[in-house]
Amino acid sequence: MSQVVLAARNRQNKGSSEARRLRRSGRVPGVLYGRSGEAVSLDLDALEFKNGIKNISESTIVKIDLEGKSYDAFVKDTQRNILDGNIIHVDFYEVESGIALRARVSIHLHGNPIGVREGGVLEVPLHEIEIECLPKDLPERINVDISDLKANQSIHVRDLNLSEAIRIISGLDQVIALVKFTKEETAASATEEAAAAPAEGEAKT
Repeated sequence: MSQVVLAARNRQNKGSSEARRLRRSGRVPGVLYGRSGEAVSLDLDALEFKNGIKNISESTIVKIDLEGKSYDAFVKDTQRNILDGNIIHVDFYEVESGIALRARVSIHLHGNPIGVREGGVLEVPLHEIEIECLPKDLPERINVDISDLKANQSIHVRDLNLSEAIRIISGLDQVIALVKFTKEETAASATEEAAAAPAEGEAKT
C-alpha cells in the first residue's frame, strides 16, 4: 500500500472558538508532537483526512506535508463528536528516519484451523504485540496463518516469523491463538472412553 500523504496548514490561532471555526469550514484542528517534546499546531481538510485513514492501522506511518515541510508520523489519537461521529481533533507523533521506535502492531489471523474443523473452538487471547525497529522496517500488521493449528495446540509470540530487523518487546510465551474442545465435548469423550474400557475385575479375553 502506498504511503498516505496528508496536506496540512500551520495553525496560528488556538482556542476553542478558533477550533469551532475551523470545523465549520471543513477543517480538522490537530497537533504534531515531535520526539524531543515540541508540538506544532496544524489543521487539515476534514474529508481528505477521513478518507486517508480509512485503511490504516495504529502502526501505519503517514506523511504530513506541512506547507512544504514533510514529516513522517503516526496517527496517535483521533477525537470524535459523540453525536455524529465526525472527527474533531487529531494528534500525530513524529517518526524520525534512522532512529529505532517502539510500536504496538496488530495481529491478523487467517485460515481455518484443522482443530476447528474437527469440532474445536478457536480462542484468540492476544490481538497485538509491541516491537522495536527502524521506521522503514515497521510492519502495518502481522499476518499469522492458523490453518494447521490442531486441537489442543497453540501459537505463541515466539513462533512468529518476523524480520531480523524487528525486536519483539512483548513476552515470548504469550499465546496468540489456540484451539481447544469445549467442556461438554471433553466430558462426552471421557464418558465414551469409560464405557469402552472393561469393567474392573472383568476377565479379559
